[in-house]
Amino acid sequence: MNRRIITTLVTLLLSGSAVVFGAFPQAPSNLQRKGIHLPTSNPQLPFSDGIMLGNTLYLSGRIGVDPKTGQAPADVDAEVHMLLDGVKATLAAAGMTMDDLVYVQISCTDLALYDKFNATYRSYFTTKDLPARQFVGVAALLRGGHFELQSIAVRSGQ
Repeated sequence: MNRRIITTLVTLLLSGSAVVFGAFPQAPSNLQRKGIHLPTSNPQLPFSDGIMLGNTLYLSGRIGVDPKTGQAPADVDAEVHMLLDGVKATLAAAGMTMDDLVYVQISCTDLALYDKFNATYRSYFTTKDLPARQFVGVAALLRGGHFELQSIAVRSGQ
């Protein structure tokens, strides 16, 4: 056999063995996982408001729903405030603030509402370095909502 082929095969075998037998450091697996549940959450729903893993909080998708009607309010501004207040409450339950958000994804049924959403959204932050974000159009959302937001936050200072 060609010397290059033999050298390549030996290198691949040694690399594969190192991976299989754990020669390279692995991420710690002892991170505690904790569910975040707001007092207003429906325990019948099949998800948590958030999951804290180490210093990272993964927030479930949230719609701005009026707790009295179970539907999104007709007033879009009220819907955005209910949505962001819910995100803020989930973060607070985990000992965090809106400024701890590092990634936000917003689904919206009407992209013409982009500027209206942004005006309110920006007012919820005290930092000038807003989270990375995606704003996508969707055909429909549950409960008549115009917006759904899911996000990731990382506790700062740890």
